[in-house]
Amino acid sequence: MARRASTRAGGRDSGSGSGVKAARRPEIRLPELGPYQGGELEPDGDYDGLEFRDLDLTGQDGAGARFMDCALTECALDGTGLKSARVLDSVLTGVRGVGTDLADASLRDVEIVDARLGGTQMYGAVLERVLIRGGKIDFLNLRQARLRDVVFQGCVLVEPDFGGARLERVEFVDCALKAADFTAATLTDVDLRAAVELGIAAGVDRLAGAVISTAQLLDLAPVLAGQLGIRVEG
Repeated sequence: MARRASTRAGGRDSGSGSGVKAARRPEIRLPELGPYQGGELEPDGDYDGLEFRDLDLTGQDGAGARFMDCALTECALDGTGLKSARVLDSVLTGVRGVGTDLADASLRDVEIVDARLGGTQMYGAVLERVLIRGGKIDFLNLRQARLRDVVFQGCVLVEPDFGGARLERVEFVDCALKAADFTAATLTDVDLRAAVELGIAAGVDRLAGAVISTAQLLDLAPVLAGQLGIRVEG
């Protein structure tokens, strides 16, 4: 498989005069990969330099497993158990599934491209230098997760739950956020200006530490007024 690479932003401001630090994007250079031929995933398994292609991993248990320099391409992840797994320097392309369990997992230097996922559990997970590009993810559970240097680009997030999460240097670029929940979240250098849709169902009071555009502020005015107990008439 050809090597892949992403350009790292290097912590520059993401907008002129905004004072918002840009997310550092992952740098991934995959080595020559060998095909995975090991049967079902195993708890605490160690997978290094492997390509998982067109595999049905439905219901398999890879809790605590380590994936290093791997590519998962067009794999089915329905109900796949990856709790506390570590995914490092890897690329996931076209993965799909409902109920994938990545609770308490650690993702570092990872690209997730054109995923079609629903009900993915990532509560308590740690994401560092992660790019999620394209695709659609419904009901993503990131409660109590820690996100640092994460970019959501060109994707659709339906009812993502960031409740109690900590977001630092996180960007939403050409991304649709539908009914997002930021209840009790902590935001630092979070850039929402390039989101094509910004829908917040709860936690609008937690947007301190984020930057939004003037147009987005106007769109959020009714939600902000409701949060502050302001009646708008006439």
